[in-house]
Amino acid sequence: MKKSKRATFFIVAVLILGFAYLAIFGISNYYGDIKKTHVKGVSDIRWGIDIQGGVEAVFMPEGDTADITDDDMEKAEQIIKIRLTDNNITDAEVDRDNINKQVIVRFPWQSDTAEFDPVAAVEELGETALLTFCEGTDNSKVLLSGSADVASASVGVQNGNEYVVQLQLTSQGAQKFAEATQRLQGQTISIWLDDTQLSAPTVNAVITNGQAIIEGDFTADSASELAEKINAGSLPFRLSVDDSKLSIVDPTLGQQSLTVMLIAGLITYGIIVVMMVLLYRLTGVVAAISITGQIAGIFAFVSGFFPSFPSFTLTVPGIAGIILSIGMGVDANVIIAERIREEIRSEKTIDGSIAAGFDRGFAAVFDGNVTVVIVSIILMGAFGPPSSIWATILSPLMFMFNSSITGSIYSFGYTLLVGSIFNLLIGVYMSRFMIRSLSSFKALRKPWLYGGVSHAK
Repeated sequence: MKKSKRATFFIVAVLILGFAYLAIFGISNYYGDIKKTHVKGVSDIRWGIDIQGGVEAVFMPEGDTADITDDDMEKAEQIIKIRLTDNNITDAEVDRDNINKQVIVRFPWQSDTAEFDPVAAVEELGETALLTFCEGTDNSKVLLSGSADVASASVGVQNGNEYVVQLQLTSQGAQKFAEATQRLQGQTISIWLDDTQLSAPTVNAVITNGQAIIEGDFTADSASELAEKINAGSLPFRLSVDDSKLSIVDPTLGQQSLTVMLIAGLITYGIIVVMMVLLYRLTGVVAAISITGQIAGIFAFVSGFFPSFPSFTLTVPGIAGIILSIGMGVDANVIIAERIREEIRSEKTIDGSIAAGFDRGFAAVFDGNVTVVIVSIILMGAFGPPSSIWATILSPLMFMFNSSITGSIYSFGYTLLVGSIFNLLIGVYMSRFMIRSLSSFKALRKPWLYGGVSHAK
């Protein structure tokens, strides 16, 4: 039993340091000139416009713009902001020109960009799709169109294993759809996304509840992709990019800013590690390992290390979130180390001091991090995509406010949330295992190793 306890430190430390290595350096190889990334690292992080530069694109409505109102342009602007944030592009500037009927978008390059081709960069935003319901099997006679009639789309399952896309219509769309399904009994109503027909079901009943279903040979991924495209692209009109107005945005902080930030970060990290070890000795060593794991965890979530969490644009506010969360991680380790040292100096046993130190310090650490988690969730819910889980949870509180898609604030909340979670996971729980494991070695059961001066055994 004692041997397994002694091994705990080495197992946990190797796991944390191994994870840190992978999160920072990743795993990739080359086939000729083509880089194949297996595990993403820091080099795969997408940096903001200030650091890396980016693209400026102008979106304009197709066809006659005489009937397009300022409200239509505002909705188009909001949908483009949602699409950017849904693609985890959080450092973007979106401006609206109501007079010339334009939406101007500036967003950063992808992390692996080598050609710096603005036309290819704009393709990342995907199609700006217009969803329509049409009478018959062609799209010449439109019954319902765009966001004025279609409120939202989501993935559903019917008949046990058949994926479908469920549509919730607006009150106006529900009324139109009820009239159409009553008039077209036994006939076809086709559903189109731009010029692509999605399905052409036969009307068998009058639908008055404002709900419709798109059926097809969907997988979970394809149904989700279509629902996201409808939610993010169902505009009051069709938008296109004016290629003649595409331009490259230079980084305002300069090409060397990233190197300067990296050097400053490494120096700061080194100073923190040295001070923790000098002040708290053995608990300082454990703190250094846990802080390393916390930093690696944040970078892992930003870079796309975990396949289920796509890469994230790291903005200046996002970097501020990382710095703040790391500061809280250091603070958590200091609180616990001080509590252990106080117990040691009151001449408690080593084991008793460690147990009491964590018990007394945990409440303060937990309260501080939970507060930050709540603030982070509110920021992500208030300034992120309306379809996100946090916005959905907060909708009963935020319904009185207009939607505000501000990617830089969303990025700050994201890094702050991830940092706080890793602080609790590694800085508290894993640190406890490591310190208890080290204290089981006879050679390490000396009070001064834990910051004390007494003769506790």
